[in-house]
Amino acid sequence: MKQENVEALFQWIDETSLTIESDMNITYLEALAETLDTIFQGQPFEDLDEALQTKLTNQLVKVNKEEFEREEVRKAVQLAILKGMKDATQQQHLITPDSVAMFMGYVASKILEGKDDVKLFDPVAGTANLLTSVMNQLDMNVKAYGSEVDQTLIQLAVANANLQKNQIEFFHQDSLQPFLMEPVDFVIGDLPVGYYPDDIQAGKYQLQAREGHSYAHHLLIEQSLNYTKEEGYLMFIVPNFLFDSEQSQALNEFLRERAHIVGMLQLSESLFKDEKHGKSILILQKKGKGSKPPKQALLAKLPSFKNPNAMADILSQMNQWFDDYKSGEL
Repeated sequence: MKQENVEALFQWIDETSLTIESDMNITYLEALAETLDTIFQGQPFEDLDEALQTKLTNQLVKVNKEEFEREEVRKAVQLAILKGMKDATQQQHLITPDSVAMFMGYVASKILEGKDDVKLFDPVAGTANLLTSVMNQLDMNVKAYGSEVDQTLIQLAVANANLQKNQIEFFHQDSLQPFLMEPVDFVIGDLPVGYYPDDIQAGKYQLQAREGHSYAHHLLIEQSLNYTKEEGYLMFIVPNFLFDSEQSQALNEFLRERAHIVGMLQLSESLFKDEKHGKSILILQKKGKGSKPPKQALLAKLPSFKNPNAMADILSQMNQWFDDYKSGEL
């Protein structure tokens, strides 16, 4: 991957999105989705204004999407999404930090090592940055699924996946509603933290709150386990207070019943403006006939991703842990 390619593609995407934003009087994120669809199709859509079609045709002459690697495309698109989200007011318009997405891809590759095929699902896909980052790091056949309720985000997710040539089947729905999907091998997600407003739907879950609104992140963990195969794995970005909140007792009891806690990796405080917003990566395995909990879970407080020596040391320790876990020594 070449950084200059990332920068060149981002500049093209940005210029084109600004043109569409101005001509169509839409938001930058909406214009970005149009831009990604345009470069993927290789021509402007015929329902656009003739003057805009001409501008986009002239822009397309300046770029060849086949010259860019998947990760170059993903990073360029991510930069454009980050720019657009600075102006977005919706709280759900957030993106998983790139360093965290890459690290989760590494963890997924260690857990799934040796497999030829895998079914992957992100129930809170957003713009599909986390999902495609993990897919790009897996050296196997991946069948992927993603769900997102927000119209703008799912448009960006589809366009993002298409441009990276990643085949993902998307569901445009509330992820706490039922899915027409068979259970998968691995679920990943950057879980939104907060209350779920639909008390009627929440009432269908074991982790519904006894009083008031239920935690959406708790319900999403339960829903994800519903769509994970026996002995399959799940990996989520969760708040550090996950097991220390007013509804955590029910979550603890539920997880003891349904899953093994494989690991909990606390992300560096340097990633967060405020310590109370700190997050961790939770790794679970759904219980099955052949599953058993590790004798020693993978527990670590990760250093800053900007500290290469400290990261090399922790990765070495983690590699040894995964070797022992896979061999049954842990």
